[in-house]
Amino acid sequence: MQSHRNSRKSTGDRTTKRAALAGVVALALLLAACTGPASESPSGPASESTSEPTPSGESSPDGEPPSAPVPPDRELLAAAPADLVIGMAVAGGGHHLDTPLGTGSPLADETYAQLLAANFSSVTPENQLKWEWVHPERDRYDFEVADEIVEFAEANGQVVRGHALLWHSQNPDWLTAEDFSDDELREVLRDHITTVVGRYAGRIAQWDVANEIFGDDARLRTQENPFLARFGIEIVADAFRWAHETDPDALLFLNDYAIESAGPKADLYLALAEELLADGVPLHGMGFQGHLSMQYPKPAGMAENFERFAALGLEVAVTEADVRMSVDGDGAASAGDLAVQADYFRSMVDACLAVETCRSFTVWGMSDAYSWVPFFFAGEGAATLLDEEFGIKRAYTAVAEGLGAGR
Repeated sequence: MQSHRNSRKSTGDRTTKRAALAGVVALALLLAACTGPASESPSGPASESTSEPTPSGESSPDGEPPSAPVPPDRELLAAAPADLVIGMAVAGGGHHLDTPLGTGSPLADETYAQLLAANFSSVTPENQLKWEWVHPERDRYDFEVADEIVEFAEANGQVVRGHALLWHSQNPDWLTAEDFSDDELREVLRDHITTVVGRYAGRIAQWDVANEIFGDDARLRTQENPFLARFGIEIVADAFRWAHETDPDALLFLNDYAIESAGPKADLYLALAEELLADGVPLHGMGFQGHLSMQYPKPAGMAENFERFAALGLEVAVTEADVRMSVDGDGAASAGDLAVQADYFRSMVDACLAVETCRSFTVWGMSDAYSWVPFFFAGEGAATLLDEEFGIKRAYTAVAEGLGAGR
C-alpha cells in the first residue's frame, strides 16, 4: 500500500493551515447565521454577490495569485434543487489504514467537519460499514466509528447512505477462511444484514445492498464473492428481503461502477432489476458510482441510461462521484486537466438532474487531502472537489453551477 500523499507535508504545516482555514470557515458560518440561511431559496445562487471565488491554484481576475486557498461556503446546498440531497463520503479505514487517519474518520479535523456540515445534506461512511471494519470477527461487531458518523449526520440534519451489505471486497479473513456449510453461510449473511441494518433502522435512509456483483467482463463475480460463489444470483434477492424486513422504510439499492453509459454491464443490471421487481423483491433504486478517470472518454448518454432504470419505477442515484487524473510526483495536476475534470463532474450533475427520480448525488470525498485514489491508482489523484488545503477547484464551481441550473 502506498504512503498517503499528505506525507510529503509536515503535520505542523498542515495543522497551521487548517487552523487558519477553520477560522475563515467559522467566520463565514457565523455571518451566514446572522444573515439567514443561504439555502432558503433552494434553486437560487449562494450569494447576491456577482463575484465568484477564485478556484484554488488559479490567478484572481486582476492577475494576482490568491493569497490563500478559498474554502467553500454553502454553495452546493444553496444551489441544489429542493428534491436532491447532496452527499459526501466520510473518509477512514480501507485505503487510509496506513495513514494517521487509520480506522477512524476526519471528523476531528475542525475544518473538515465544518465544511461537511455546511455543504452537504447527506453522508456516506466510506469504509466504516464494510464487513472488515464493522464485523471483524464472526461473533463480534464494531460500530464505534460508524456510530460517530451517523451521530454527526443527525446532529447536523443530514441523512445517511449505508455502504455496503453484500460485496466481494474488503471482507474479513474469517469469512473466506472458514469452511461453512450452505446453511451456516446463509445464516452468516442474514445475521450480518439484520444486525447492521437493524442497528440503524430509521436512521440510515438508503442502503447499497448488493455492490459490484458483476465484474468488468460483465459476468457474475462467482470467483470473488463468497456468497455468489456458493448460491449464485439468488442470494441477491435474499439480501434485499432480509434488509427490507429489518427496516421497511429504508430504500434499497443495487450499486456499481462503469455502468454510467449503456453497455453490457449496465444491460445486465437492467435485466436483473426487471427480474427482481417481477419476483416482488424490494428493490428501490440503482446506484451509479461515478468513479471516472480522465484516461478514458467522458461517459456518453448518461441521462438516457439513467432513464432506463427510472422507467422501471426505481430511484436513481449517483453514489460515489470522483474524477481522477494523472498527477506529478507531488500530486499536483495541470490547470488544463482541472478544467476537464470540472466538465466531467458537471456532466454527472446534469445527467442526474435530467432524470426525475435522481434524488441523491454523492461525491466520494470532499478534499484531495483524504481521497482514496492515490492509494489505489498509481500516478493518479486530485480526484475531488477541493484541493489538499480545502481550496475550491473548478470542479466544485462546476457542480454548484450545475445544481443551480435545476431540472
